[in-house]
Amino acid sequence: MFDVFITYLQNKGTFTPEDIALIRSCSTVRLLRRRRFLLHQGEVWKHYAFVCKGCLKSYFIDDKGIERIMRFSPENWWAGDRQSLMSGLPAIINIDAMEDTTVVMFTGEDFERLQQQIPELKKMAETLIHRSLMAANDRIQAAISMGAEERYRQFMEKYPGLLNRVPLHMIASYLGVTPETLSRVRAAQNRHKS
Repeated sequence: MFDVFITYLQNKGTFTPEDIALIRSCSTVRLLRRRRFLLHQGEVWKHYAFVCKGCLKSYFIDDKGIERIMRFSPENWWAGDRQSLMSGLPAIINIDAMEDTTVVMFTGEDFERLQQQIPELKKMAETLIHRSLMAANDRIQAAISMGAEERYRQFMEKYPGLLNRVPLHMIASYLGVTPETLSRVRAAQNRHKS
């Protein structure tokens, strides 16, 4: 599975065979069976994790006991709790596998050291952080200013391969709507396509 990560890296920048060997030496490949946790709320997150195969969901349980999905991490996405990693504070989210999932993991210390030794990796990581911040801002703006139909359309653009892999109630949770509202939105879109 590390080969999937190598392909990802090579699509993001120019890495020498020595760079790849160093990156490989600091990585761990981990298999998570469906419904197994990568991170439990309350633990301190100390890693960087790249999804090679499968899909993870990041979520919290609200004060009413309802699961609130913040993000899906399918193949070629990163997963984790950056806030916990950077602050050393306990995570406020859970991350678990929606299907059997393989991740390449690095400790925070190893990944920081790799970035110092491999400028191309540092450049890639900085680009990812910027994109992540922009995506978070887009998500906040969508939640505040867009209706359910627009948010669903945006979800389909962002995660086109997940529509057939993720149960509708989870998509509804991610969008911040009820499953009934999502059913109405989908029915309306299907009518518009006809």
